[in-house]
Amino acid sequence: GLGERRPFSFEIFADDVLAAADRAGLDRFVAGGISMGAAIALRLACRHPRRVAALVLVRPAWTFSPAPQNMQPITEAAELILAHGADKGRTIFARSDTATRLYREAPDNLSSLLGYFDRPDAKEFAQVLADIAGDGPGVCDRDVAALDIPALVVGNAMDAVHPLSSAYTLAAAMSRAVFAEITPKARNSARHFIELHEQIGSFLQSNSNARSLIPS
Repeated sequence: GLGERRPFSFEIFADDVLAAADRAGLDRFVAGGISMGAAIALRLACRHPRRVAALVLVRPAWTFSPAPQNMQPITEAAELILAHGADKGRTIFARSDTATRLYREAPDNLSSLLGYFDRPDAKEFAQVLADIAGDGPGVCDRDVAALDIPALVVGNAMDAVHPLSSAYTLAAAMSRAVFAEITPKARNSARHFIELHEQIGSFLQSNSNARSLIPS
């Protein structure tokens, strides 16, 4: 379920992760995620440093500011669903300048956005999208620079919603971060996931004996 707290926020989702970790008996864990999940993981590491042993940030869409410009396509899609419903909203969006630009520059983003209109819970999920697109992880560059844990930051080109520059920025801000650029999903989805799995597997393997990964 979507719970009762509103508006949806990174604070809510980070609290949910901690609650799940508590129920699972995980005192210290590797926090990782894609896009929004990466921002949640980053917030967890900065706000609860004792709990997070390492970070895996894949295709981050946020750095330090709320509502970054690259979230505009998400906001646009969400607002159309909320205002017109999924079917009509999809038609309007598919004809928009945003869709035309993404078709040319980042077709994988366009495919994901159109998928939002096809969800059976499109209207409810659109509110999540609208709230989160206007939010941010609530951390600053000093918070991230203070992290003293291993981190893997993965980015790729041909992605307007998850700019490669965001991955560069976060990796550069952390002294123990490893940056990896992989094949864009828009170019070769199968290769993208093979390389992603390889990067994450190698990172976890190389840090498996690190003191920071041993649960306290």
